[in-house]
Amino acid sequence: MTGHSHRPSQGPQPFRPQLGDLARDSARNGHIGVVVAEPDGKTAASFHLRPPGGGAEWSAHASGITLSPVLSPPTHITPLGQPATYDARAQQGALPVFIHYEDGGKVESVLVCTPDEFALVHAEMARLMEGRETGEAS
Repeated sequence: MTGHSHRPSQGPQPFRPQLGDLARDSARNGHIGVVVAEPDGKTAASFHLRPPGGGAEWSAHASGITLSPVLSPPTHITPLGQPATYDARAQQGALPVFIHYEDGGKVESVLVCTPDEFALVHAEMARLMEGRETGEAS
């Protein structure tokens, strides 16, 4: 037992933002705000948010039902350093990769391509390598 009352059959846990988190508020047409106060039953009865660059504060329901996380945008993808695999039945190859995010985070993922897509990537990489060897800019 992990001590958590949420079971996998209940689906994903609801988003519960913390102080400083960015959140999108569906009750305010998707406006994004920084959580500056959480409902604690003493000083705040609801979530309080403020636009990231400053501006008027607003409140969101204490349950957080209208709030959703704002994901950091990806910046680039790098190979994980593990071999690619090919599934002949699916006619797809898979290359393990890291996806890097603007906030400095990264996650492991898989680049899945058809043989034609991998051939395109291979041709582009060969072109870049050739340019590097000759000193040409791409």
